[in-house]
Amino acid sequence: SCEMQTFCLHGGQRNLEIKWGDQQLIKSSQVKAWFAKYNILNNLDQTFHIAGYTFQYCNDTNQSNETLSVLENIRDTPRSFLLTISLKEGRNLVIRDRCGTSDPYVKFKLDGKTFYKSKVVYKNLNPIWNETFSIPVKDLSQKLHIKVYDRDLTTDDFMGSASVLLSDLDFDKANELSLSLDDPNSLEEDMGTVLLNMSLSHRDGDNKRSHVWQAPLLCSAGSFQSCRLAETLKKSQLWTSLVFVTLVEAQQLPLDCLGGQLFVRFRLGEQRYKSKNHCKVANPQWRESFTFNHFLDSPEILDVELLSKEGRRPEECLGTCEVNLSKIPVDQRQLFTHTLGQGRGRLVFLVTLTPCSGVSISDLCAAPLDEPQERQIQLEKYSLKRSLKNLKDVGYLQIKVLKATDLIAADLNGKSDPFCVLELGNDRLQTHTVYKTLNPEWNKVFTFPVKDIHDVLVVTIFDEDGDKAPDFLGKVAIPLLSIRRGHQTAFPLKKEDLGGLSKGSITLALDVIFNPVRASIRTFQPRERRFMEDNPKFSKKALARNVLRVQTLCRAIMSTLQYIKSCFQWESVQRSLLAFLVFVVTVWYWEFYMLPFFLVLLISRNYFQIRSGRVSQDQVSPEQRHPCFSHSESERRGLMDKIHMVQETIITLQNLLEEIASFGERIKNTFNWSVPFLSSLAFLIFVIFTVLTYYIPLRYIILIWGINKFTKKLRNPYSIANNEVLDFLTRVPSDVQKVSSAGSADQEAQNPRAR
Repeated sequence: SCEMQTFCLHGGQRNLEIKWGDQQLIKSSQVKAWFAKYNILNNLDQTFHIAGYTFQYCNDTNQSNETLSVLENIRDTPRSFLLTISLKEGRNLVIRDRCGTSDPYVKFKLDGKTFYKSKVVYKNLNPIWNETFSIPVKDLSQKLHIKVYDRDLTTDDFMGSASVLLSDLDFDKANELSLSLDDPNSLEEDMGTVLLNMSLSHRDGDNKRSHVWQAPLLCSAGSFQSCRLAETLKKSQLWTSLVFVTLVEAQQLPLDCLGGQLFVRFRLGEQRYKSKNHCKVANPQWRESFTFNHFLDSPEILDVELLSKEGRRPEECLGTCEVNLSKIPVDQRQLFTHTLGQGRGRLVFLVTLTPCSGVSISDLCAAPLDEPQERQIQLEKYSLKRSLKNLKDVGYLQIKVLKATDLIAADLNGKSDPFCVLELGNDRLQTHTVYKTLNPEWNKVFTFPVKDIHDVLVVTIFDEDGDKAPDFLGKVAIPLLSIRRGHQTAFPLKKEDLGGLSKGSITLALDVIFNPVRASIRTFQPRERRFMEDNPKFSKKALARNVLRVQTLCRAIMSTLQYIKSCFQWESVQRSLLAFLVFVVTVWYWEFYMLPFFLVLLISRNYFQIRSGRVSQDQVSPEQRHPCFSHSESERRGLMDKIHMVQETIITLQNLLEEIASFGERIKNTFNWSVPFLSSLAFLIFVIFTVLTYYIPLRYIILIWGINKFTKKLRNPYSIANNEVLDFLTRVPSDVQKVSSAGSADQEAQNPRAR
C-alpha cells in the first residue's frame, strides 16, 4: 500500500530544502535543524519523520545531489500527532493589582486560536496550576503561544507571553520547559517564568516499528479544523464522580466587630460555591449542601475559605483549610472539623465521594437510548421497584444536538463560528466549534444524570472569537417535565434574558427517563443553588417587569376580596344566598380534613377546565400582557417617554414598599405601646376574646361573626362596608408617622407664640 517518492536536497548541506516538484515542502533552516538534531548523515539506514512525513535517507550514485526518500500512504493526509501539555506553575510573575499581587491564568494558542484556558489562581505571584490536557496537531512547523493574564472584573491585564516551536520537541519523551515571559510593550525586564511539561507522540493507530501513519477515519483533512478539539473537549468535560459537601457550622470564631456578614467559599478546580451570608456570631449555623463534579484530570484538593464582608469593603479572609479527595473512601461520608488557625475557630463540614456514570458525549450513530439493551437497562434502573435505592439519582437525560439554522452573523465575513453549551443545573457540557457557517451541524449526543426533575435544560449558542469572550447568538430553555420522548423539535432561539425571540433556531431530540418516587421526594428538599452567581445589575426593564408582576398579583388578590365582599353586600341575591348556606354548613360541620379536601377540589376544578379547553395553560410573558413594557414599543418611545415610564415605575414601587412597611410597623407599634390608648384597647379586646374562646367554642364565635356580616346589609341597607381589623390598624401610626408627630410636638412645645 506504500510507494517510494524521491525528494532532492539541492546544494548539499549548505542550502538544504526539500521540494516535491515546484512545491517547497520544508524550509532549509528547518532541514538543517532536523539534520543536526537527529544526526541523519550518520544514521543513513534509519527512517525519520519531518513535518508529518516519513523520510528515509539514501545515497544515489547516479545523481550529483543527495536524495531523500519518503514513504507515503496513497491518498493519505500528513501524519497526525498528539501534543500533551502539563501546566505546572508560575514563578515570580509580575504585579498587576493594586494590592501588590495578581490573579494569573494562562491561555494556549495554536494556529491563531485559543484551545485551552487554565483556572485562575487568586492573589498569587507563584501560582500552581497542575493541569494536563491534550490536542491533536498536524503541522509541527508552527509555534505554540503561551500567554499569561491577570483576571480583573473589567479587562484582563497582560502579564507576558512565550512561544515554543513544536518541531524542537523530542518525540515520546517528556520535555521539561521553563519559559521566560516577555512583553515588547512593557519596560519590565523580568516578568517571571512558567514551568510546564510537553510531550509529542503519534496518534492512535501509528505503527511505531515501520513509522507509517494511517489517517484517522473520524476526521478528514478538510474537516479537521472543525473537529480538532472534539476529543480534547470530550475528555476534559466528562466527570467521573460527584463530591457531596454539607456545610454544617463554624465554632468559636473570634468577633472583632459585630457588623458584616460571614460566608464560606469552596473551590475545586474551576468550580466554586459560595454559601449563604450569615450574620457575625461566634457559632454560625449554615446547614446547606451542594455537589461538585470531580473530573478525571481535575485537582484532588478541595479548598475551603471562611470570609467576612462588610458593606463595600473588600472581602477579608478569616481562615483557610484543604481536603485531599484522593484520601476519602468512596461512598463513605467523612466528617471534617478543621482548625482555621491559632485562636481563629473551627469549620465543620461533611464530604462524600460517589461514582457517577450518567454523563457521556457520543456521535449520533451511538446514542445510548437508541440501543434497545441500553434503554432497557435505564428503564430498569429507574423503575418503581427500585425507587428507594440511591434517592439522589432521579433520572437520565439524553440530548441529541443536531443542527442550527439561520444564525446571526457575528464575524465581519458574514459568517459565525458557532458552538453549543448545554447546562442542567450546575452541570455543563459543550459541543465542538463548526467554523464559518450560519447553519452548523453538530450531530452529537449528550447525556446528563438528572438530580432534580424540576431543573431546566438551557442550550446556548455562542460564536467563538479567539482570545475574546464568545459572542452570544441565541438561547433555549426547556423544562425537563415538558420533554416528550425522542421527538425531534426545532426550537426558536431567544435573547439572553429569554424575554424575546432572537434570529435562528436549533434542532434537538430530547429523551428523559426518571423515577417518579425519587422525583417526588426530591421536590420537598432544598433546590440546588448556582455555584457562583453574578452580582445583580440594575435594569429598568427588569424593574418595570417585576413591578408589573406584583401589580398583577395584587389585582388578583383584590379581585378575590371584592368577590367575597360582593357576597356580603348581596349584589346578587342568588350568589349571596348560596354563599351564606355554604358558610353556615361548613362552619357547623367543620373538621380539619375539610381544608386539604377543599384544596383537592380546587386543583381538580382547574385541571378539568384546562382539559376541556375553557382555560388556556399557555404562558404569557408580562411584556405580551402589557405592551408598554415590550422592547419594540420601548424603541419607538422618545427619551422623555422613557424617563416618565421609569418615574412611574419607581413611584409605584415606592408606594408599594410604603404600604408593606407601614402595615408591619403598625402591628409592631400596637404591641409597643406607641399610642397607649390603642394598645390599651387592643389589650382589652384580647382579654375579652380569650374569655369568650375559653367558654364558647370557636365554631360558634365564627358562626355569629359570619351571620352578622351576611345580614348587616339586610338589617341596614345603607350601611358602609368595613373591616374592623384594618380599620383599627389605620389608627396606629407607622414609624415614619410617629417620628413626624414627635418632631411636630417638640417644635410646638418650643414655640413661645403657641403658648
